[in-house]
Amino acid sequence: MITKITTLAAAAVAGLLAAGAVRAAEADIVDTAVAAGQFNTLAAALTEAGLVETLKGPGPFTVFAPTDEAFAKLPAGTVETLLEPENKAKLTAILTYHVVPGKLMASDVVKYDAAKTANSAQIDIDAGAGGVKVNNANVTATDIVATNGVIHVIDAVLLPPDS
Repeated sequence: MITKITTLAAAAVAGLLAAGAVRAAEADIVDTAVAAGQFNTLAAALTEAGLVETLKGPGPFTVFAPTDEAFAKLPAGTVETLLEPENKAKLTAILTYHVVPGKLMASDVVKYDAAKTANSAQIDIDAGAGGVKVNNANVTATDIVATNGVIHVIDAVLLPPDS
């Protein structure tokens, strides 16, 4: 009897988790990132760069999303300077360097050594025993599915080669 109750409870929890996953996939990349609560700086930067509508579009997109902690690792004043209107082009170049056209789940990402980003520059991908790295950033969470793509969380801001 206890085994049957435990099995039913496990099935109910699995069902709730699956339902949660479905709800998460009902939002686009931007809304999914905002709802996560750890991408406030990224959201502000996307707004300043005028990229919100693009990333709310049909996609699909793969976004290597730096957390607020990742942005905090940049030298003091960097984020504030990038958010100034006169630096919009540089901010846009940095942000689009985090976006790869297409929907690449973690199982796809590990098959690549590099990928071309939305700003036409290449990111390096290293899937080793210590985990997956994109350039110098560690991938800390994967496969956050959105209606128009997928988010992989990274612990550093990626800087394109000419920035």
